[in-house]
Amino acid sequence: MDLHSSIETPDKVKADSPVYVGKEEDIKQSQRITASVHDREVVVFYHEGKFYAMDCRCYHAGGPLHLGQIEDINGQPCIICPWHKYKITLATGEGLYQAINPTEPSATPKWRSKGIKQRTHKASKHIGN
Repeated sequence: MDLHSSIETPDKVKADSPVYVGKEEDIKQSQRITASVHDREVVVFYHEGKFYAMDCRCYHAGGPLHLGQIEDINGQPCIICPWHKYKITLATGEGLYQAINPTEPSATPKWRSKGIKQRTHKASKHIGN
């Protein structure tokens, strides 16, 4: 399993170079692992047949996302920060929240976006010889 990151780093390592973080089968079995990628702590999730990678600490207050639960919210898999319950989409790092529109006749909460808040990374399988 390789991660590709567009993080700016010193010349010693090309910023977008892939980094081996572990065996695919090991990640599938554990459902998540943490790794150091270009001096960043990253968590790799395996959820419903797909790999996702993002910075390990929540954008809000540094909560340990690798300890959070994954839930389906509005049709998207999201990690729930264990500290403050922030909801972050695995695919894009978008922050989600529920809000009501008081001008609507039925004030039913709907999921809204805060925009992309969490840094994500490209996770890809590397097939060797």
